[in-house]
This record gives sequence, structure tokens and C-alpha cells, in this order.
Amino acid sequence: MNIREISHILAAFIIFTVIASAKQIFRQDWNAVGWTALFCAIILIVAIVAKKFMAYLLDSDVEHEMWRVSRFGYKPHHHVEKYMSEGIPAGIIFPLLVSFFSLGMAKFPALLTFETKALTHRASRRFGIRSFVEMTDWHNGIIGSAGIIAVLILSFVAYFPGAEYLAKLAAYYAFANMIPISKLDGVQIFFGSRVLFSIVGVITLIFFTYAIFLV
Repeated sequence: MNIREISHILAAFIIFTVIASAKQIFRQDWNAVGWTALFCAIILIVAIVAKKFMAYLLDSDVEHEMWRVSRFGYKPHHHVEKYMSEGIPAGIIFPLLVSFFSLGMAKFPALLTFETKALTHRASRRFGIRSFVEMTDWHNGIIGSAGIIAVLILSFVAYFPGAEYLAKLAAYYAFANMIPISKLDGVQIFFGSRVLFSIVGVITLIFFTYAIFLV
């Protein structure tokens, strides 16, 4: 990890904690805020480590950054970079807006996106020194689904020891990131494999629906 990636992950952790503990902050229940911050950290770590591990198995690496939106229309000149060099920080704005307008009821932790790059030894070890080494949409889909599935497993496991809120937050995180918009994990999975997207999407929807009714 480089400094830039770490800074983006820390920013995502702060935003996640704020939207996940909005009610607790309002009540000044700082003990509950502390537990929620721990849960948010666990979810982010599980998602990030799962994607990095899957990337490692594919002789590649992933770098995470805050979700940014660079387009605001369909025409070629409709690019946000024209006004903001790196695009709109959607991973900050949208989660906070959803939390604000729902008075902390709704949570939309779509925070991070990832970029995949092949490691330098990928070509020589797998395909020969002059072979094509770019990562395909299929690879990106596998990596993205690894993060979603890992978080869903965390949600399932957390429910039985009685950590219902951790299970709930994990299901919310998986659902928000499975939405196929912009550069979120759902888009990476969708373009990698429609079948994989359908399977992971249905499982995620089941977890999310159940999480809504958890106390």
C-alpha cells in the first residue's frame, strides 16, 4: 500500500463510521460509537484484504481510492474533470447526503473503488516475456466479487455470536457496492461476468433484505 491508498482508506473509514453511528453520535452514546467504528474497520479490512488476496492469486495488485464520479452526462464533453481535476468525491458526498436526508436511518456505504494492475512478473511466469499482460474484465470481476463475498461471509459469521449490528452493516456495505453504477464493485463484476453478477447479486439482496429486519 502507498500513502495515497492508505489516506483514501482512512477517509472511507471516517465516512463509514459517521454514517453508521449517526444516531449514536446524536445521542452522545460514545461507547456505541466506539463499537461501531470497530465494526466499520473490520468490514473495510475484510473487503480490502479479500480483493488484494484474490489479486495476488491472479499475479496482480489492486489499489483502492475514494469513489469519484467523472461524468455528469452522456455527451463526450460532459466531464467533471473540466471543473474538478479528480472528479466529484462521490464516496464522501452521496453516503453523507443519504444519511442526512434519512435522519440516519438509511446507510449507503459506497465508499471505495479499485484499480487492478498486472505485476511485472505476470507475463514471464504465465505467458512468456512478450505476452499480453493486461488484466481483463473477467479478472476485475473475480477480484470485485471476492470482496463482496468476503463481506457477506463476515455478515453471516457475525450474526451467530450476537454481533447483529456488525452483520447488518456488512450486508449494507455489500449491497451498496453491488449497485452497478460508476466504478463500484458491482460494475466491475457485471462487465466481468453477467452470470457471476447475477449470482452474487441475488445472494447480496437476500442478505440485505434480512438485515433490514435485524434489530
